[in-house]
Amino acid sequence: MSFGFFLREAIRALKRNAVPSFAALATTLVTVLLLGVFIPMVQATTGAANEVRSKIIINVFMKTDAKQADVDRVQKLIETQVPHVGKVTFVSKKQALARQREAGRGDFYDLLGSNPLPDTFRITPDDPENITAIRDALAPAKASGGRGVADEAIDEVRDRKEDTATLLSVTRVVKLTTALLAGLLIIASVLLIANTIRLSLYARRREVEVMKLVGATDWFIRWPFVIEGIALGAMGGVLAIGLLLVGKIALLDPLISQFSLLASPQTIQFGLLAAVLLGAAIAVSAAGSGLSLRRFLRV
Repeated sequence: MSFGFFLREAIRALKRNAVPSFAALATTLVTVLLLGVFIPMVQATTGAANEVRSKIIINVFMKTDAKQADVDRVQKLIETQVPHVGKVTFVSKKQALARQREAGRGDFYDLLGSNPLPDTFRITPDDPENITAIRDALAPAKASGGRGVADEAIDEVRDRKEDTATLLSVTRVVKLTTALLAGLLIIASVLLIANTIRLSLYARRREVEVMKLVGATDWFIRWPFVIEGIALGAMGGVLAIGLLLVGKIALLDPLISQFSLLASPQTIQFGLLAAVLLGAAIAVSAAGSGLSLRRFLRV
């Protein structure tokens, strides 16, 4: 038999079970839509989080009366005795004041009549996860509580790990929530498609019995149902990709041209995303068809 015969049989089954077929199609469409939003969103949030993580630094503020010898000693301490140091940048109090003037805050410091800004070492860790080790080396914990300093010329050691941890926690919650929802919809799609195939099998059970009696192979019987399930998934995937394309052109592209922040995260190209989504839709449908055929094609 030709593929056209199996295709005609699958189309006939879809028409016969219009309501369950539509339900399976709609669920697949929603699943693919959610995946189409979820994949770029995860990439964007992960990229943004990694960018923030890459900018994690520790500021080591020197005392205001620190001398050049103190600065040299602390710099040698950081470069030779502190673990996991990736990069060290020294910002003198004069440089700090110049930056404040560039930011338009010079008048305030002119009123003070002196420069209260300290010399500062800005340390970038070799890995953001190692920021705690650097902080502990420069500001070791005291037995009585609190933290000290590794050198008497150091006034304070400050990091921003808490802010980054908050961002990463929010990112993880978004990922887990969306992934859970996508997983539930995938399961619903598989079960609905399996139920649609089962109804087709039940409606044609007499035909299947006769085909078995005249010597039809299992795969000869299975192919129309497999094609039916794949067709449902493919149609749902194509419709979802079309809706995503309309949304991208009508909503996202104009916003990207106006807000550079939206254009900065590197996400998957739409063509590749469409291919992935269509493949996922067909895979989900094939899984549903396989589940139904395995359980219910017993004649």
